[in-house]
Amino acid sequence: MKPIIGLEIHGYIDTKEKLFCTCKNTIKSEKPNTNICPVCTGNPGSKPMLPNKQALKKSIQIALMLNTKVNAVEKGKKLIWQRKHYNWADLPKGYQNTLSGTYAVPIGEKGKFSGIRIRELHLEEDPAAWDPITGCIDYNRSGAPLIEIVTEPDFISSEQVAEWLKQLILTLSYIKALNKNAGIKADVNVNISGLSERTEIKNVNSISEIVKAIEYELARHAKEKPKFMETRRWNSQKNITESMRTKETHADYRFISDPDLPSISIKEKYVKEIEKTLPESPKEKLDKLIKKHKIDEKNAKILTKNLELVELFEELAKELDIKKHISWLTIELLRVLNYNKKTLDEIDVKPEHLAELINAVSKKQVTELKAKQIMNEFIPNSFSISKKKNIEKIEDNLIEKFAKQAIKENAKAVADYKEGKKESLNFLIGQVMKLSNRRADFNTARKELEKLLK
Repeated sequence: MKPIIGLEIHGYIDTKEKLFCTCKNTIKSEKPNTNICPVCTGNPGSKPMLPNKQALKKSIQIALMLNTKVNAVEKGKKLIWQRKHYNWADLPKGYQNTLSGTYAVPIGEKGKFSGIRIRELHLEEDPAAWDPITGCIDYNRSGAPLIEIVTEPDFISSEQVAEWLKQLILTLSYIKALNKNAGIKADVNVNISGLSERTEIKNVNSISEIVKAIEYELARHAKEKPKFMETRRWNSQKNITESMRTKETHADYRFISDPDLPSISIKEKYVKEIEKTLPESPKEKLDKLIKKHKIDEKNAKILTKNLELVELFEELAKELDIKKHISWLTIELLRVLNYNKKTLDEIDVKPEHLAELINAVSKKQVTELKAKQIMNEFIPNSFSISKKKNIEKIEDNLIEKFAKQAIKENAKAVADYKEGKKESLNFLIGQVMKLSNRRADFNTARKELEKLLK
């Protein structure tokens, strides 16, 4: 008897507008019900606009990145919008527009990603946000474009699910398909082979909550051995699942084609054009870094967590032996980004400027400390260090002057050092760095101070 786990993952597609209206696609807003119109609130008599073209394109990109077969019109496939009916407070129209359903054709199907089979993926609109405690409904996200990725029940543990989801999110970040601030949510299907019937846990947010929900439900199945299919909700405050209703079948949703929306015909030529623009996957990048560039696995994984970072590495590799200077990317550049709360795609760092800076350090023209200070100034735009004055490393014979000044101005630190407090030496070295505007060689400053303090 083994666990059988499948996922229905919902990700918010990153577009400027919602799926069937021109309201801003902002999942999280300061005030409820500020990005709404008659269409996305289901007002009587309102009609949907044509589907968001950007959402459709990104759906195709996702389908290709997950190695699914895109259903194009040349294959005799047209995508027909369906009305999925159910009675819930978050659904203003009483139905959800979706490309899934009994007679629907998904955008992509029969794929495989990171060892797990993908049954299908399709585009649909998001319902509103209903708070069951207050009864309030926020329509800001109603009508937002969602991609639903349905896996086969190939997972056997919560740990496997967590690792797979991390890889999925990383891969889709390479094409900037999903709204990175909105996160994902998943319907999780769980049962134990030969022991229990399937339970669906609805709308679990975040990978950590998905793991908790799976582990709780597997323990419940082992103990209670459920004999009928059921839909449950995850209570994140109590860390338990709670019964919602018996599990619906497709017939319960009463799928019908939507007369207000035209079918979609995806051209094979259009698919090929999109495919040509796709980046290499994180796995392909990782293999290349390790095999071609001989980067150790730890640093390679740091680089591949961000497409812009690994592409910057590849550009720098054309200018210098970046393997010897990898810490300038995996430590120093990330330090600067984290401090400024920026991502690499939000700033403009030119490979030639970074290569120039690294080469200056390598040739001992600029100290490491000065170079790190200069890198701090690469936000939001990098520049050639030739434009900076008084950055060159000073001659060693000039360091004695700064060392004497540091000793003269910091009598207490000198006394502490002579009493055996060795950390006081680091303070004095820092003073020399400050006096020299970080242009003194660190090791030379240490030796000069030790000589003078004797």
